[in-house]
Amino acid sequence: MLSVIIPTLDSERSLVPTLAALVAGATAGLVSEVLFADGGSQDETAIVADVTGCNVLRGDGSLGLRLKTAAAAARAPWLLFLRPGIALEPPWIGEASRFIEITHGSERAAVFRRSASASSPWREALAQAMLALGATPRPDQGLLISRGFYDALGGHRADAAAPETDLIRRIGRRRIARLAAAARTALQDT
Repeated sequence: MLSVIIPTLDSERSLVPTLAALVAGATAGLVSEVLFADGGSQDETAIVADVTGCNVLRGDGSLGLRLKTAAAAARAPWLLFLRPGIALEPPWIGEASRFIEITHGSERAAVFRRSASASSPWREALAQAMLALGATPRPDQGLLISRGFYDALGGHRADAAAPETDLIRRIGRRRIARLAAAARTALQDT
């Protein structure tokens, strides 16, 4: 039902919590494949892909081009773009499934609620306040979008300085639903 696309570049450590959070989605039949849009990793990212059954699409081009190429290779009718190191909290499966069910590929997309670390509740409060004031979603919240809507928008732009942010802006705040499940930063590469 959905293809998960993760842009990677020397991301072996940060992929572990991201992929672990996706296992339940695969077991539930929601996640049909995971694609790494790899920018030439020199670490063990390819081994992580092999062990976990993910596909690696290597490319020397810009991030936007790599993401667009991975989206074109994806087999599912829904795309979920996630950054490495972002872990979706357990209710994500039900939230994503309901969104897909009620949206039916219309011109809407969804992001997950931002979640700061447990040690900084003020950051969570600030993030919620910014959302209430109409702040534009950020790429670290993930992006769930139908392939048809993604294609209609022209996908990620290869020449954009920040292709993920550019795509979110082109979708527009009013066409982006905010799901109750949180996307949290689980691990940062050092």
